[in-house]
Order: sequence, then structure tokens, then C-alpha cells
Amino acid sequence: MSYQPFIAALIEQNALRDSDLNRVNKVEEQMQEASLPLLLVKLGLCSEKDVASALAKTTGLEVVVTEDYPDSILLPDTISLRFLKEFHVVALNADAQKIVVAVADPENTFIKQSLRLSCDTEIELKIGLLSEIDKAIERLYGDGKSQMGQITDNLDESASLDDIEHLKDLASEAPVIRMVNLVFQRALESKASDIHFEPFEDALIIRLRIDGVLQQIEGPSVSATAAIISRIKLMAKLNIAERRLPQDGRIKIQMQGKEIDLRVSTTPTMYGESVVIRLLDKENIVFDFASLGFEEANLQQFIEVLSKPHGIILITGPTGSGKSTTLYTALSQLNTPEKKIITVEDPVEYQLRGVNQIQAKPKIGLTFSSALRSIVRQDPDVIMIGEMRDLETAKIAVQSALTGHLVLSTLHTNDAAGALARLLDMGLDDYLLTSTINGILAQRLVRKLCMHCRVPYVAQPEVIAEKGLTRFLKKGELTLYQAQGCKECGGIGYSGRLAIIEFLVMNDVLRKMVMAHKEAGLIQAEAVKGGMLTIYQDGLAKVVKGLTSLDEVLRVTTEI
Repeated sequence: MSYQPFIAALIEQNALRDSDLNRVNKVEEQMQEASLPLLLVKLGLCSEKDVASALAKTTGLEVVVTEDYPDSILLPDTISLRFLKEFHVVALNADAQKIVVAVADPENTFIKQSLRLSCDTEIELKIGLLSEIDKAIERLYGDGKSQMGQITDNLDESASLDDIEHLKDLASEAPVIRMVNLVFQRALESKASDIHFEPFEDALIIRLRIDGVLQQIEGPSVSATAAIISRIKLMAKLNIAERRLPQDGRIKIQMQGKEIDLRVSTTPTMYGESVVIRLLDKENIVFDFASLGFEEANLQQFIEVLSKPHGIILITGPTGSGKSTTLYTALSQLNTPEKKIITVEDPVEYQLRGVNQIQAKPKIGLTFSSALRSIVRQDPDVIMIGEMRDLETAKIAVQSALTGHLVLSTLHTNDAAGALARLLDMGLDDYLLTSTINGILAQRLVRKLCMHCRVPYVAQPEVIAEKGLTRFLKKGELTLYQAQGCKECGGIGYSGRLAIIEFLVMNDVLRKMVMAHKEAGLIQAEAVKGGMLTIYQDGLAKVVKGLTSLDEVLRVTTEI
């Protein structure tokens, strides 16, 4: 069978990269009668949807949706379960004249011929996603065990934490590899930002952080804990014999046709090592202020401050509030052939073309402060510091701003005014602070309402008064939206996230207050009096527009 039209369709829809084409051709030569579409999915070179779309284009067959899979077995007993599993086939409906089946590879003529001979009736093919066909087969013919449960059954449970060589062998066995890959696959399908592996006495709990909220998924038996943690550590090139100290590593994988960068962190706990993996999907990240949630007024102010030739711009907020993404977006805005940009990061999350990025390595003495000293001799126009962690780094950043550089960095504070107080507490001189800070952006991330199922409702008068929504009233009432849940958002009611922000622009009044060491609350109040929208107020504006819910804004900020 020839898969050339299928490959051409994948390339045309940008689902198969040129760099992978030679690899595919070599594999195809060695495969002989094997299925190329299935191999592309299993190797992670293409996503299931892309493969199904390309097959539909070349064969003219219809792609099956999830709702089409039946609740009962429709094929006769003469068709063996082994055949169905090996060739990924499931019947969708059947009558006296015809049986309609979903297959993952309709180009394989052996499937249709075998079914026609066994069933003695006409066979109509449709294209199904590999994972959905396998789930349907297991639901119809399985023993009630989940996919994770079946894999655990095939696992050797005799591993000892002290037998390092045995653990290495176990971590390289097919069941463990399949278990870890299955978790990665579910995380990608759910668009999770983090995977948490948490060992306890009687269970290994696996949770995914989806749109900022942790959700537990099905995990393997506790007997698989050592093997799974060892597998992840091996992939991240960590020392699997070291279980007393925290370790950090990185994994690069190709899955669903994407290159995914995984940041791995391990730390010892009572019942083993807790592992947290941050997923960085480089292909899906969008460096665009409007997409991030910047409203027109805030965006215009931020661009104006960003266009200044020197000074410091700080982005503040707790961990996981999108500070790095905002920083990268700002760098993308500044990234022109006329500007030299150098960054010091720990770690480098996304690689930007045309930007010189330095990975900090404290173990060999390459810290933020030591890297910054060498950076200023590299004649940069823009310097980005991953985080102002100490006084030494802050002082060098200030000196860089004073000598004509634009410096961007992050800080962990709850609001914009709090960043000024934090830098003073660090020991930075007030006159240096007022001379260099141009603006401070504080932000949080809220989940976006699913546009397919959000439900409008009229806000009660007492809620409007209590939550400060009066200024949004029109004709005596206010329509807001709340989450409901549908198949498009997985029943959650939310899909994706956006930033709610406040942007404090330094002026003479605020500089005098900083010189007088006024409290952060007074500085915040003065900034609001000067026209700054607080994080909460920006959140309310997005609630009224139907982008998010009031509950979601209240979840991430308590300011009224």
C-alpha cells in the first residue's frame, strides 16, 4: 500500500515537519506491511486529529465523533478480540445489509477484506481516532479495568528502592513507559500546565493543574510508585540513587506532533519523592498583549512605558500568575534588529529568536548578579532579569538603568505598590529607586468562561452594591455570566485563562511618597486616585464583558 498521498496531505496541512519527513521515509522503507498512520501517532510525530484529517482528505471517508461509538457489541463472535485490538477496529452500527466500522487506518485493505469474509456482508469504513477506538474496544470487550489498571497488572512489583539496577531495568520496561506516556498524553489533551506525582502510604496520587486549578486523575497502584518516579528521573537525567535531596532536570519529548519541554522538580517526602513537572508547549504560546487580557487603556500605557529608552519595568504577582509570559511578550514587542537584548533566566522557559538568553547556573557561580556584571559589558539595549532575588541583583539592575539600559524583571509581591516597599526592605536606596522605576505591573490569572455554555443572569442589587459593580449598571440592571459546563470545555465551564492587571506608572507625587517611605497602602491609594485600575477593578470589567465570572475574580483577589 502507498501512503504518499497521505504524507503529502499531512505536509500540506503543516502537520508533518520537513525535518521529520526523511525519518518517516526511512521508517516506511523498513515497515513493509506495517501501518504508517499508527506509527506516526505512536512516535508522537503527528496528533491523532491531524492523522485522521489527512486520511479523510485522501480517502474521502468520514471522521467519527465520540458520540458515534456504540454501547453494545455489534460484530459477530467470529471476529476475534485480538484482531480488533491489533488493527484498531470497532463496529459503529450494523443491519442485515451492512456493518459500519471505525478504523484508525482505512488504507489497510486487509482489514476490510477480513471483515467482509468473516461477516459475509458489506463493510463500510469510517475513520476513528486511535485512542477513541481503543477506549471503545476496552469498554465493550474489557474486564472493567481502566487502561492504567491493565498496565499495572503487567508490572513487576518486586522492585526494592535499594536495588538501583533493578529500578533502572524496571523503569525501562514497556508497562512503566506506557504508564508515564499515558499521563503525559492526558496532560497534553487537558492542556495542563503542571503534573503532580504525590506518593502516600497507600496510593500514588496524580493531579493535573488545568487553567490554574488542580484536578486529580486516575493513578496506578501504589506498587508502581518507585518504578514511575525512577522512569521520570531517568528521562530527566537525574540521579535515581539520590532520594534525600531535591533535584531539578529537563525532558524534551515529541508527542501529538509537538515538541514539548518538561521541567522536572523532585523533592523528598515521607513516603517517597514528590515530582512536579511543568509542561511548556512552545507551539501554543502566543506572545500577544490583547490575547493575554490587556485592555486598551492599560495596553496603551504599558506600551508607552515600554518604549522608554532606559529605566526599570517590574512585573509582580505570585507564582503561576503569568509573569514570565508577560515578560516574554514585552521582549517580543522590543525585539527588533536595532536593539540588542540579553536575558538572565533560571530557567530559560521559551527561546526567542534574536534574543541572547543566559541560563543561570548557581552551582558553577553563574548567578543573576555575576551574569549581570558581564552583561553590561556586552553593550545591550535591553536587559531582562528573570527575578530580583536579592539586594546585589537589584543594585546592579538599578546601575544598569542609570547607565542607559532598559531593564525588565519580576518580583513576588501581591500588588504593584508592594513592589516599592519590597525593594526598600531589601535595602535599595530610595533615591535610586525613584530615579529608575518607570512602571510596575501586577497581575493574576483568571479562567475564561467557555463561550459555548456560559449562562447569563441578572445580578442582584445587593451583589452589585457589595462587589462595587454600580458603575457598570445600564437601565437599572446588570447581566453577568456564570460557568455551566459542556463537552467543549470538558464539563468545567471554563476554557483557557487571561490576566487581570493593575499598572502603576511612576510620577512625581508617587516618587515623593517613596522618598518619604510611605506605606504601600497609601501609595496604592494615591495611584488609584491618579487613575490606576486595581487588579480587582480590571477583573470586574472583564466580568461585565462576559469573559470570566465574578466567582473566578473573587477566587484570585479579595480586594474590593
